[in-house]
Amino acid sequence: NGGRAWTVAGDLATERGCVSAMKLARRSAGRLDILVNNASVFDCGDIAGTDGAGAIAGLRVNLLAPLLLMREFAGQTSSGGIVNLLDTRIAGNQPGCAAYLVSKKALADLTRIAALELAPGITVNGVAPGPVLPPVAGNLPLHLRKAGKLPLGRRPTPADVAGAVVFLLGAETVTGQIIFVDGGQHLL
Repeated sequence: NGGRAWTVAGDLATERGCVSAMKLARRSAGRLDILVNNASVFDCGDIAGTDGAGAIAGLRVNLLAPLLLMREFAGQTSSGGIVNLLDTRIAGNQPGCAAYLVSKKALADLTRIAALELAPGITVNGVAPGPVLPPVAGNLPLHLRKAGKLPLGRRPTPADVAGAVVFLLGAETVTGQIIFVDGGQHLL
């Protein structure tokens, strides 16, 4: 469709990697108008089975990287849009994934804080997908393999999630909002 795309890489578990990725993106594309923080580490485990190193590794990618990327983005522009990908689980307190859930809940709070700090030029919002794709059955406990109850009776699709992101990036008067794309699961 006449658009151009570039691929950049960076270790989002480190501050240097986040800064480097943003510099490479800016060097490749020039001005950056949008940032979508989609990278995530999903290590599931109950509190008894969670070690400090694993929890910190998840926080680095799920919370600290979006913070650093937003900082770098805002440092190079006075206008644009940011969308952070969250998880429908932020609406509750599902046991079994404590470190992951805490990192995503913190990112939801960071989304609202950044919406205030980066206004009026930059909008910051979140999209909280539900069970979009079924996980690989052998990698997760039984209770996580199932999507759970969905009031709408259907899983959201990747296109549904992308549509919410595109909407938020185009909505110049919407900031600090989180759209749940989860078939209504967050209501339960």
